[in-house]
Amino acid sequence: MELYSTNNKHLKVSLEQAVMRSLAPDKGLYMPDSIPELNPSFIQHLDRFSFQEIAFEVCKSLMKGAIPLANIREIIDDSINFPAPVVMLDDNIGSLELWHGPSMAFKDFGACFMAALMAYFIRNEDKKHTILVATSGDTGGAVASGFYDKPGIEVIILYPSGKVSDLQEKQLTTLGKNITALEINGTFDDCQALVKEAFNDHDLNNRFHLSSANSINIARLIPQSFYYFEAYKQVMHLHKHLVFSVPSGNFGNLTAGLLAKRMGLPVSRFIAATNSNHIFPDFLNTGVYDPKPAIATISNAMDVGDPSNFVRIQDMYDRDLSAIQKDVSGFWLNDEETRAAMIDAFSKYNYVCDPHGAIAYKALRSLSDDELGIFLETAHPCKFQDVVEDTLNHKMELSSDLLTLMTKTKNAVSMEADFSSFKSYLLSRQ
Repeated sequence: MELYSTNNKHLKVSLEQAVMRSLAPDKGLYMPDSIPELNPSFIQHLDRFSFQEIAFEVCKSLMKGAIPLANIREIIDDSINFPAPVVMLDDNIGSLELWHGPSMAFKDFGACFMAALMAYFIRNEDKKHTILVATSGDTGGAVASGFYDKPGIEVIILYPSGKVSDLQEKQLTTLGKNITALEINGTFDDCQALVKEAFNDHDLNNRFHLSSANSINIARLIPQSFYYFEAYKQVMHLHKHLVFSVPSGNFGNLTAGLLAKRMGLPVSRFIAATNSNHIFPDFLNTGVYDPKPAIATISNAMDVGDPSNFVRIQDMYDRDLSAIQKDVSGFWLNDEETRAAMIDAFSKYNYVCDPHGAIAYKALRSLSDDELGIFLETAHPCKFQDVVEDTLNHKMELSSDLLTLMTKTKNAVSMEADFSSFKSYLLSRQ
């Protein structure tokens, strides 16, 4: 398997190089040199395969010998060991629940797979690798859980102060050991910019073996494609045109869905569901990509003003706006409308959506009779307990594990959104 940079298709690297480097030296993102189409017979008989078997077939086809098949099976068995059930609300709408993993967010799929894959790549090394990751909420907890106590790897998580939920903050600031949290006085875009600048700093790259666990890393996208196949498997007997409504922030989740479609998954269309940070829906309407500073909302994981994976989507469609529009439409809600969507799902179906899933749910309001809409419920509602309880007037019961987590002491390093301060901090850790 070879991958190229979105800035230069002639700049090609191996899967190991792409995963361990994360970002291309020309600041592009890595994409597979070719996206294979799965055997149509396999797609037609998905209901005969387990989730893990589906993941293996996708990896085997996409990775093309980059890793021995036996090791691919071990990586999948080690990481894709929790379900992704589709819960039907009525005959035309279902929720793909992606919060059954260790941190109760969809990013567990990517983080756990990536941790297992990196562990395989460095299995014979004695040098330390440093993972830098920016989070607007769920990525931090998933990465912290996935990489916790992995030998040879330290993780530094940057998150925007006051812009993640209490539970999200506890998940990424209380583990210790090889997990360090930096509380940045700024937005998620500030955190993301610091990480990207670190990867382009020659001094840091000469001193550290840097990698990223954000969705700029191709190892995050590959496993996120698995659950689109798994969802189709669960509803294929309904024989309807499938529409996925995807809560979208940095657009890794949507990009993974488009990757699955390219590999042969029969998806009719996608909806990119965003909050007041509606840069991508605006692009679909106007053809102009106009990134802006992120606006804080109650669906904080989507508070992204310059989504990284936009360049991957552009690349997949050769920058053809009309081609993108055939597969993807845009939708967005403000906070007041998001709360109304949460109330609507609860009153109609007694189903509790988190703020992100609620926007994707509402985006399915105009399905045709022959369409089946599946919205991605990307995080357990309890991760947004205050918003959910206040909106629905419904008390959420936390598990004993979560109650214990909330009693733990936060341990984070406060820092301004300034690269010189961030670089000095990294150098001080040597």
